[in-house]
Amino acid sequence: MDLKALFEEAVSSSKLLSERPSNDTLLQLYSLYKQATEGDVNVDPPANPFDFVSKAKYEAWNALKGKAKEGAMQEYIDLINKLKG
Repeated sequence: MDLKALFEEAVSSSKLLSERPSNDTLLQLYSLYKQATEGDVNVDPPANPFDFVSKAKYEAWNALKGKAKEGAMQEYIDLINKLKG
């Protein structure tokens, strides 16, 4: 299977995990997914300083700036496989 197919399979598997991952892990999955599918952050940071969830998501994705889409896909696949056990 090619990387894109493995990534799409991992995305599907992420919805079927037996346990809900920690918030930190969910943030990591979110940022890797966004980097793999969209590349570097392409939105403005949240304007509301009290929107902590959006701020955390933005910062996690922004921290991956410069990472290749393929690298993010592979890290996402590896993390899902680790979570599946």
